[in-house]
Amino acid sequence: MNTHSQTAYEVGLGKNAANFVALTPLTFIERAASVYPNHIAVVHGSTRRSWAQTYTRCRRLASALRQRGIGLGDTVAAMLPNIPEMFELHFGIPMTGAVLNTLNMRLDAETIAFMLEHGEAKVLITDREFSETISKALRLIQIQKRPLVIDVDDPQFVGGEKLGGLDYETLLAEGDPEFAWQPPADEWQAISLNYTSGTTGNPKGVVYHHRGAYLNAICNAMVWDMGLHPVYLWTLPMFHCNGWCFPWTLAAAVGTNICLRQVRADLVFDLIRQEQVNHFCGAPIVLNLLKNAPDSLKAGISHVVKVMTAGAAPPAAVIEGMERMNFDVTHTYGLTETYGPAVVCAWHDHWNELPLEQRAALKSRQGVRYPMLEGLMVANATTLEPVSQDGKTIGEIFMRGNNVMKGYLKNPAASEEAFAGGWFHSGDLAVWHEDGYIDIKDRSKDIIISGGENISTIEVEDVLYRHPAVMEVAVVARPDEKWGETPCAFVTLKSGMEHVTEEEIIGFCRTQLARFKVPKTVIFGPLPKTSTGKMQKYILREQAKQL
Repeated sequence: MNTHSQTAYEVGLGKNAANFVALTPLTFIERAASVYPNHIAVVHGSTRRSWAQTYTRCRRLASALRQRGIGLGDTVAAMLPNIPEMFELHFGIPMTGAVLNTLNMRLDAETIAFMLEHGEAKVLITDREFSETISKALRLIQIQKRPLVIDVDDPQFVGGEKLGGLDYETLLAEGDPEFAWQPPADEWQAISLNYTSGTTGNPKGVVYHHRGAYLNAICNAMVWDMGLHPVYLWTLPMFHCNGWCFPWTLAAAVGTNICLRQVRADLVFDLIRQEQVNHFCGAPIVLNLLKNAPDSLKAGISHVVKVMTAGAAPPAAVIEGMERMNFDVTHTYGLTETYGPAVVCAWHDHWNELPLEQRAALKSRQGVRYPMLEGLMVANATTLEPVSQDGKTIGEIFMRGNNVMKGYLKNPAASEEAFAGGWFHSGDLAVWHEDGYIDIKDRSKDIIISGGENISTIEVEDVLYRHPAVMEVAVVARPDEKWGETPCAFVTLKSGMEHVTEEEIIGFCRTQLARFKVPKTVIFGPLPKTSTGKMQKYILREQAKQL
């Protein structure tokens, strides 16, 4: 028996420059520009740039930033919509060794100021549309800690104030188009910083590394069967989990990025027709927007469009509506802490033989782990003991693998808590089906406990979405003296259906749900949402307490 620390397979067989290179998604754009230099990489209005041109601009950006002292471990923040410049930052900034911090463009000045200070941003690249918010945020930061501001002028936006003494195109002109960037010495090196949209306290800074970004970018292409040269519409904000890593995925697949400043149903359908878009991502709210758009906007689209959705579980009725429009929905699940999607409802061919309603119900499950996520389980939140795969027992979702974050920036206590027991604690509650697919039932803070019985708000919402008058819905707990809590439904009705009453909605639910799960209260009106389209249930819970 060999008791030495090294085996024969290790002696003289070490890593070297020929057999080991740190994984980084930055190599994807170099290859795209080398192999397909003339293929269109970016479309934005009348602007069309090839992969060679886009790669050159990224190298110029990296060179110009390096000349201004930006390097390893520095933070460069960006407040931009889905325009070509935002795509370029995903490559140009990490080419310097710096970390990209994409800011949520719908946040208030106080939160933006916190992020800029906490992340110690040395440079801020910002679109003039957000000059009012950014100028307020900068005034909240001590002068000596304020970042260098670089303005982006997008021809699709007129107005706004210039905040810096330098604009983006002038910065690029300073850079070397042949800038010799280097892969990171260590693939564990940070590539980006994404702040969670926390509902209480300050948001936490989630740190991604090059290795995780590389692996999740490849996973996206694999699970979606994107193939070569996909045409991808940017309905998903690039500020959100780095666009679920799709800027890097599109470079790996040598696709075409169709940029979109503003998500409107007419613009989405127009671009799908004009550019033959065959892939886009979006939260369920985006799918609902398109599903309920006038038929006139949907006309003239004959090709299959692949849609990836994540976030709150999309109601089966929404998936069903998208499938009827010839939009093929892939359901994924993840968190900011997992580089965006890390779980997919992997499809089986024999499911295609099922009726549409059953297919939609299957697709509404979150599914199984991404190819490069090492572990996924539903388990007891305290003991980490896996629950029975019976489709009934509720537990917390746990994940582990290379596409889990490095941790929270400057917050070791939160990182330790998130990784307790060697698993990432998601805070999402789910059941585990016999076939190994997970099915989210709620956030741990959203579950309703009525008379000792657990009620999944998602289950109740799924039923409410089947009512022909319901446009949007969110269900929360309302305090009840007898039962402890009862379901309270907040409903937005479709245009022309305002005559529907609370009694009708409750009556409909009684035909679909066990009696204790039926909402006792229904409130009509618009619903508060986060910047990424998720329902702000904490606001609704407070409203329910006042009823």
